[in-house]
Amino acid sequence: MTGHHGWGYGQNDGPSQWHKLYPIARGDRQSPINIVSSKALFSPRLKPLKLSYEGCTSLSIANNGHSVQVDFNDSDDRSVMTGGPLDGPYRLKQFHFHWGKKHNVGSEHTVDGKSFPSELHLVHWNARKYSTFGEAASAPDGLAVVGVFLETGDEHPSMNRLTDALYMVRFKGTKAQFCRFNPMCLLPALRHYWTYPGSLTTPPLSESVTWIVLREPISISEKQMEKFRSLHFTSEEDERIHMVNNFRPPQPLKGRVVKASFWA
Repeated sequence: MTGHHGWGYGQNDGPSQWHKLYPIARGDRQSPINIVSSKALFSPRLKPLKLSYEGCTSLSIANNGHSVQVDFNDSDDRSVMTGGPLDGPYRLKQFHFHWGKKHNVGSEHTVDGKSFPSELHLVHWNARKYSTFGEAASAPDGLAVVGVFLETGDEHPSMNRLTDALYMVRFKGTKAQFCRFNPMCLLPALRHYWTYPGSLTTPPLSESVTWIVLREPISISEKQMEKFRSLHFTSEEDERIHMVNNFRPPQPLKGRVVKASFWA
């Protein structure tokens, strides 16, 4: 077992078992997916993505036993995403990562069958329409998640502040203050994207997410990547299991159309 919530990423509690506790795991708009670039439909109606994180207030970094997550103050519209496929502003709630044990796996979405070593998810919610994140998370238009692929190569200078903080949250249930971090520095310069209707990729797997997956990956060094792999799924007093391969594999498309903001 890699977690005590009844689900994890181990052999007995991993993604292939989630449907037993969460039947929606076999639903019609599950995520992630394999994006087939030649089948993505260019949509001229899709607007450029606008991320306004200037006043963003990061609060903490935490190991929740499944990933490492940075939480934000989402009590007002200081950090919002607009444009893209969205009708109004969506507030930034948190970001987290998924990664693999080796560099050939780790991302949740794949592109033409190719995996990346890691994937960053920036989770936003529709505060214009719903009064709480929890309410939004169970509504079909409640959440918008930006997915960013990470590939290993050159060091990412802005990532150092985050990877240098990981030692404080090595074990499940640990949390540390993490202020004044603007995730804008983790986004690629080019914001071309694919978008499709999907779900959370972790239980409860709610089908409430408009996915916006950026085509351009960001680069991170192998040394930085190793700091993620040094985290643990388990708490300090438990048997130590390294936090790796914390990703769900691609799910069936089931007739959904993936739209592209760019000409292929």
